[in-house]
Amino acid sequence: MLKMEYTSEVAAQSPSPKSSNSSSSPPPPPPPLPSTSVVISPCAACKILRRRCADKCVLAPYFPPTEPTKFTIAHRVFGASNIIKFLQELPESQRADAVSSMVYEASARIRDPVYGCTGAICQLQKQVNELQAQLAKAQAEVVNMQLQQANLVALLCMEVAQSPQQNPHQPINDFLSNSPQSYHSNPSFLDDNNLGSSWEPLWT
Repeated sequence: MLKMEYTSEVAAQSPSPKSSNSSSSPPPPPPPLPSTSVVISPCAACKILRRRCADKCVLAPYFPPTEPTKFTIAHRVFGASNIIKFLQELPESQRADAVSSMVYEASARIRDPVYGCTGAICQLQKQVNELQAQLAKAQAEVVNMQLQQANLVALLCMEVAQSPQQNPHQPINDFLSNSPQSYHSNPSFLDDNNLGSSWEPLWT
């Protein structure tokens, strides 16, 4: 009787193999993500030339697909083979400037087939010469005005230095100082006879 109870207790305490296996099993893997394919658009040069754009395309960094006119202008004047040859002969640090120069020169050649960019350079040089002449004329006028101002200031200083400093009461003092002298020199001016003779015509 006791043996049966002990075995039943041991059987109740011991875990079942199914439960242990289910707890140690790894979680199920997540569902796979949908595959996304990256589509790389060819550069403008390869798109216009209708060829496959390689991973290391020389023209791709300088002719993006959003600027097809840029390559069209350069290709019209220089040609694709010459453009590729020019870029391969230059280091990467100078290729962007070379492409800009080629596009500018090709645009000028299309506008002016005779002179090209030389005509634009001559026109700009003419404008520079005209502006330099205007600047020299303005500078000469400024110097002339400065000389005139300096001469005017010098004349004013000379006039102030040469003219004596007059007292505003000087004419009155001169009159008062000269009046007694005129009286003493001509005492008959106030004589009664002279006064009578001077007033005599008034009473006749």
